[in-house]
Amino acid sequence: MPPLTVGFDLDMTLVDSRPGIAATYRALTARTGVPVDVDAVVARLGPPLHTEIARWFPPAEVETAVALYRELYPAYAITPTVPLPGALAALDAVRAHGGRVLVVTSKHGPLARLHLDHLGLTVDELAGDLFAEEKATALVTQGATHYVGDHVADMVAARTARIPGIGVATGPCTAAELRAAGADLVLDDLTGFPAAMRQWIRLA
Repeated sequence: MPPLTVGFDLDMTLVDSRPGIAATYRALTARTGVPVDVDAVVARLGPPLHTEIARWFPPAEVETAVALYRELYPAYAITPTVPLPGALAALDAVRAHGGRVLVVTSKHGPLARLHLDHLGLTVDELAGDLFAEEKATALVTQGATHYVGDHVADMVAARTARIPGIGVATGPCTAAELRAAGADLVLDDLTGFPAAMRQWIRLA
């Protein structure tokens, strides 16, 4: 078995960033005058920022809106974001077995780093601005043996990288949707991750 290297998604897998993202979109609306349904936005977190911004802004304004959102993000989104249940213990469990921890996320890398540093989530590698199949490149490059995420696109990433995908039903996708997308295992949340990891290590 190759050395244990577990990749994790960030938003709604390791952290609950919904309050901060909502606050950032409200600030974006205040600056631009373009209304955004923040409840709808936070109910479907996962796809890249450009995809969401394009729902609300004309095509010619998307890049400017993305840049402004990212400028506003540190002031509005970092402090309200909290670790999801079991997140810290999950990372500790990987390290306790001599493994490496990756975060592979669609979030802009520098903003993802702000979250990790603020919450004390120590990882060995961070790859940002990747979604679905794109995440597989980072997973393969870093030698990931498993990938954990809350979105069906995360299961696509795991399948593309040809590694087991572990779904957590803490985001917009149901357990059934995660299984249908190819999850090898689905957990209610990360509190069940250490026991599940010990089990698959014993079976390896």
